[in-house]
Amino acid sequence: MNDSSPLAPNEAALLRVAPASGRFRFEDLLEAAGLKASQAQSAAESLTARGMFEREESVTRALVITDTGRAQLEGGVPELAMKAKLEAGPQPIKEVQSLPGLERSVIGSAFGGLKKSKLIAVDKGQVTLADAPGWAVHEGRRALLERLAAAGEGGIAWDALELSPEQLSDVEARLPGKRGKKGDAPFDLLEDRQRSYQLTPAGAERQGQLGEAKRQIGELTSDVLAELLKDGSWKDVEFRSFNLAEPPWTPIGRRDPYRAFLDLVKQRLIGLGFEEMQGSLVEPEFWNMDALFLPQFHPAREIHDVYFIEDAEDEARGHAFAQEIEGGALEPVALEHEGKGPSGSRGWAYDFDRERTKRLVLRSQGTVLSARWLQQARIPGKYFAMARCFRYDTVDATHAPDFFQVEGIVSSEQTSFRHLLGLLKVFASEMARSKEVMFVPAYFPFTEPSVEVHMKHPDLGWIELGGAGIFRPEVTRPHGIEAPVIAWGLGLDRMAMVALGIKDIRHLFTNNLPDGLSSLRDRVAR
Repeated sequence: MNDSSPLAPNEAALLRVAPASGRFRFEDLLEAAGLKASQAQSAAESLTARGMFEREESVTRALVITDTGRAQLEGGVPELAMKAKLEAGPQPIKEVQSLPGLERSVIGSAFGGLKKSKLIAVDKGQVTLADAPGWAVHEGRRALLERLAAAGEGGIAWDALELSPEQLSDVEARLPGKRGKKGDAPFDLLEDRQRSYQLTPAGAERQGQLGEAKRQIGELTSDVLAELLKDGSWKDVEFRSFNLAEPPWTPIGRRDPYRAFLDLVKQRLIGLGFEEMQGSLVEPEFWNMDALFLPQFHPAREIHDVYFIEDAEDEARGHAFAQEIEGGALEPVALEHEGKGPSGSRGWAYDFDRERTKRLVLRSQGTVLSARWLQQARIPGKYFAMARCFRYDTVDATHAPDFFQVEGIVSSEQTSFRHLLGLLKVFASEMARSKEVMFVPAYFPFTEPSVEVHMKHPDLGWIELGGAGIFRPEVTRPHGIEAPVIAWGLGLDRMAMVALGIKDIRHLFTNNLPDGLSSLRDRVAR
């Protein structure tokens, strides 16, 4: 490609000092070109795009130990620490998972991994050491952490690790990108990208045409022009070219009013210091109901309330099932239902079906995310989710079979029911913009005390916004949480109806707004 269009000043400055042969880094030419690093990088990329430079990239990777990895060196790799406890004999789940100095999410993940690989067995709340091979990979991880700690901040080059296939798989599975939250990973893989350039024939030809650098004139005012004409210096300067053509017209898009409302709610919650919870639309019954202490004979589990996932490959079986319940939570929750759990509750007095709990459903409530997050929640901590939920329901002005819920939990030693009522009032008055709010006593199997919050719609009257309460010990104790946890699940669609002045919930999802609703985006902006 032969680009003969004028060069920008920074492009000309960098091209003028580029070596005629061999590869170079633009960082080495900064002083000679008289440019800042950002200016030189932009000029180098522009010259590459114009065919005057040829770029080559090299990447070096090094594995380093994280703060979590150092904590595991001090307190013990969690899998090996659990093994050491179990070598003395069977232990309760809570005792096995009591590993000071490690995050609860790290402990839960390690426990679930040992159970899945059949290195431990769980029966009626007691954990035993199984006679199975597979501990070598955990011993290898401890040895690798020791190597990385000795190597210091620079870590060890990835290619120099010489890991076995089992160790390599273990390390890759525990990198931050594989495990989600960076704080849970014992390792981190640092990448150093280096870019080098080489002058192309077209670049060499253009370089030979540049000649000596001249003063650049970018702003031609009357004073500058008078000076140039007076002393004749206009002959020794370069005038920067300008494109005075009219720019092309670009149509402007706008967000859907309801989408803008959802973004607004999310921004405000993050601004209040909440962390976002996320999860799948498809969940096992375990997280959707059992972990929330809903008994397996509860009427909300019937086909007319919950959408079940069908197993297309096994018609005889009917339902699709999850392979495993993550984090070792199945047995502690099952014992709570049977009245044998750590909370001391009498439970529901029935034999918990540990296979049925794995049936897959479309999540019917956002509280499923709170149930999952209890395994990794920090105390104190506050979390929220904006979850799409599904229930079999008759469609009318205030009901739909799929809807958004804003879900959240807050936990600390000082958290109380009064804090919950204050948060609910913020949602109703500040986000839904309801002028009248009412609290009504309620019952939910997973909270005590419980409350429903209602708000006044200007046309439809009082409508229920959602339910809330303090999680019962049967919900929190299986995950090792003893501090109070307040929780709520509110209908975002109904909040938007009041905030946007809509009388029918179906209008939130139409592309043909009725007369009088064209100013929805202005309502969001206010």
